[in-house]
Parts: sequence; structure tokens; C-alpha cells
Amino acid sequence: MIRAAVIGATGRMGQALIRAGRETNAIRIVAAVASEGSRFLGHDAGKLADQTTLGATVTADLRAALASCDVAIDFSKPDATAANLAACRTVSKPLLIGTTGFPAELTSEFVKAGRDIPLLIAPNTSMGVSLLIELVRACARALPSEFDIEILESHHRGKKDAPSGTALALGRTAARARGHELTEVTVTSRADGTPRVEGDIGFSVIRGGDVIGEHTVLFMAPGEQIALTHRATDRAIFARGALRAAAWLAVQPVGLYGMQDVAGYKT
Repeated sequence: MIRAAVIGATGRMGQALIRAGRETNAIRIVAAVASEGSRFLGHDAGKLADQTTLGATVTADLRAALASCDVAIDFSKPDATAANLAACRTVSKPLLIGTTGFPAELTSEFVKAGRDIPLLIAPNTSMGVSLLIELVRACARALPSEFDIEILESHHRGKKDAPSGTALALGRTAARARGHELTEVTVTSRADGTPRVEGDIGFSVIRGGDVIGEHTVLFMAPGEQIALTHRATDRAIFARGALRAAAWLAVQPVGLYGMQDVAGYKT
């Protein structure tokens, strides 16, 4: 059985991973990591998640946690991503990064790390979103440029990054399918009153309540629209997808991967 360490084990997604880990025999969570100074250090990670003993004590010692696992799953904080990546590279452990909102300059570090370890960058670990990305790619390639693209996303009030990592991944996919980089065509605000330009990819962001996550990609032309939507109603889907992806990653050769590789959709 594949052994996993969860980095960010006391957070919302970390706890969901621990609960979901009890549902599968393909992968077992054997180590739980939290930040230095966490009030949960020394506690059993399972007790924190669902009051059931897991046998993994929450620690801030990432190196020790990595020594006992076959793969690491990082759902901690963006400012810890670089350090977690460096630790996994040092001991040659596969790493799945589910954290979003990390600095853009880390992109080049991901490419370098992908030459040393199996590395999976997953702004969204839902298997359904993996398919949505492929559908967006197909639509953007097939439809002429007069179809405007607008990406709408909604999340709970506590989500900090906006647009979300998933929304940006959808936009990046659409842009590249049309032969551009997202930075060349993205529009996040029209507060200056400028009209829409053909080829723009717009983003609309909603934050409120306890919305788990909803993403819609609109392709709009005069007289017709296509709407592709994924709506998450249970946070457990991200945990199940992350565990599936981590089990897959643990046996892959060195390289840089995405969820499309896990799902077999990548074109």
C-alpha cells in the first residue's frame, strides 16, 4: 500500500483528506504535518478530523514525515510552497501540490523540480474539473474568435485568492487553445469603462457564504451561447481526487504532471 504524508493536515482540506483516506485501500495516510507553532502539534490527526484515531501524530518536522512516506500531498499555505517543494526535492519524494495562490515566480521552480521528482500541480483535484478543462480546450479550439469567453467563479467568503486557481487554469487552457498566453488576453476588471475587445478572456469573481466551489465558462456570440459548468456540493470530492492522484503519482517517473495526466484526458 502507498503511504502518504499530508502537509497542512489541520486545515480544511487536510482534515478532508484524512476522512477520505479511510474510504480507500489504495493509499494510507501515515504522517501529518502542520506549521510550527500550531496548537494541534502532538495531537492524533485522525482525532482532529473525525474523532477516530489515525495513528499519525501532527508534527512540524517535515523531513521526518517524508522519511516515512512514499508521496507527499501539500494543502498548506502558499507562502510555504517553496520550502515544501525544496524538502521533497532534497529527499526525492513525489509531491502533489494542491495549494493555490502561490507566487508566480514558483512556476520556473516547478519546471526544475519536475526534472528531479514526480511533481503534480493541481489547482483543483476534482475529476469532474479535469474533464471540464478538456471540454473548455475543445470549445476554444473549435469556436471562432467572435465567441467571447467569460469565466465565472464562486467560493466561500474565506477564500483569499481571486480569481481562483481553477478559474485561472480554465482561462489558461482557453487562451492556449486559441494560440495565446493568458497574460496576453486576460481581463479581470472593466472599471475604466473600456469596451470588450475580441479575444479577451474575462473573469467574474463571487465570494460569500459557504460556497464550496462553482466554475462556469461561457462562450458567447450574437444569437447563441455555450455554458460549461462544474459545481462542487461536497468538499470530499477534492479529497478523493487528491488521494487518487497521489496514489497515481507515487509510481510515476520523474516529471511535471497535471490532473489531466491522472485522468487520461490530456491532449
